[in-house]
Amino acid sequence: MIGKLSGILDYRAKDHALIDVRGVGYIVYCSDRTLAGLPGPGQPVALYTELLVREDNLQLFGFTTLLEREWHRLLISVQGIGAKASLSILSALGSEGIGRAIALGDWNAVKVAQGVGPKIAQRVVNELKDKAPQVMALGGTLSASLTTIPDASEVIEPSTPTPPPAVPGGAGDQAAALSALVNLGYGQSEAATAVAQSAQDGMEGEANLIRAALKALAPKG
Repeated sequence: MIGKLSGILDYRAKDHALIDVRGVGYIVYCSDRTLAGLPGPGQPVALYTELLVREDNLQLFGFTTLLEREWHRLLISVQGIGAKASLSILSALGSEGIGRAIALGDWNAVKVAQGVGPKIAQRVVNELKDKAPQVMALGGTLSASLTTIPDASEVIEPSTPTPPPAVPGGAGDQAAALSALVNLGYGQSEAATAVAQSAQDGMEGEANLIRAALKALAPKG
């Protein structure tokens, strides 16, 4: 399994890039967002990768962060979502956007992705609504990776962060929900207030707390 490539960007095409790793060129398919964030030709680059093995073909898919790769793995677990459709969703929404859409049950946001129809979009939301909060909560530890590196042989992440100790009961769900909201870009104070209010309203479980808090934090039209 090829999990990461570090080398020199040879060229960038519409849906893929060619990375030269010590004389060996790897074609890596990426989302539009990932491709847009790559450096210019001849510059050092590092991507996390996922290898798709077929009977007659091997394809590499690249991601700037581990968080993006985790969303890709989750998306392709949904029936009807292949690797290309996953990249289309990530191109349209990004890691944070797909998490927010699933948490809110907003399948219309998922439908915006090219090649994803209403039925598939609803399936994504329905099948991943209970799994998504776990990935959202991991965002703080999985998103700290860079596209470019000073040395193509350097490790993207030198060590794996030690996970925080588990908090028992409802407090643990609230802490995980707060972490997920902060990773989505909300301020610590406003996120904590929304989670606390959701808990007071009787919401239980990490996923339910996140959904309720997101609704409370949504702009009032």
